[in-house]
Amino acid sequence: MLVSTVHSASTPVVHERQDWKTFFDQHDAVGTLVVLDQRSANAVFQVYNSKRASTPYLPASTYKIPHALFALEHGVVKDEFQVFKWDGKKRDFDVWNSDHNLRSSMRGSVVWVYQWMAQQIGEQAAKTYLEKADYGNADPSGGKDGYWLDGNIRINAFEQISFLQKLYANSLPFRVEHQRLVKDIIVVEAGRDWILRAKTGWEGSFGWWVGYVEWPNGPVFFALNIDTPNRIGDLPKREAITRAVLQSMQALPATDR
Repeated sequence: MLVSTVHSASTPVVHERQDWKTFFDQHDAVGTLVVLDQRSANAVFQVYNSKRASTPYLPASTYKIPHALFALEHGVVKDEFQVFKWDGKKRDFDVWNSDHNLRSSMRGSVVWVYQWMAQQIGEQAAKTYLEKADYGNADPSGGKDGYWLDGNIRINAFEQISFLQKLYANSLPFRVEHQRLVKDIIVVEAGRDWILRAKTGWEGSFGWWVGYVEWPNGPVFFALNIDTPNRIGDLPKREAITRAVLQSMQALPATDR
């Protein structure tokens, strides 16, 4: 069922997809999903739970996408091969307890690498980059573990897609080679004529999966945000729900995942 609504003059037409509730119910999940299918000329936002989609949340590890870009722009990261040396401290996840480069730290969502980047960039420069990127509320203040994890920065699902649209088009006000590199390191999987680029995020009480599928006739952007009352036990639901919806739209092939 599609229900068209107009939220404001600055917000595009939204098609409410109440039928997507089935996918959330199948996984006993509460949340929102926004999809923008640009494979056709008349692309509109298709949304389940538009109220939540407009509600800002901490970006958690989805922030690693712009964060990597800012680190490259600032010069604290030279390229994808630069090694970040592990300090020997044992952390929660085994994958974090080793040396990393930009690609592996993105894939493993290695928090300490990005905490180091934040220290090197500094709050004022981070704010400048965030404002240039028009990312959420552009507030890199606060936070004990990192402003993207428990600080004051916030972004909603529509804004996640807006940022990804600009990254896809290399139209962010940063060096094109840096935008291309960041897109390369967020590839999740690919087929003969499609590429899935995405990043998960988890704050503890809620989780994200944001990204897009590239097709020859255009990209399909998505941003999912769900509650995670069962914590780690709920994390697979992020991809499962999104993949099911995208597959129902023929926007992502079925896989064995």
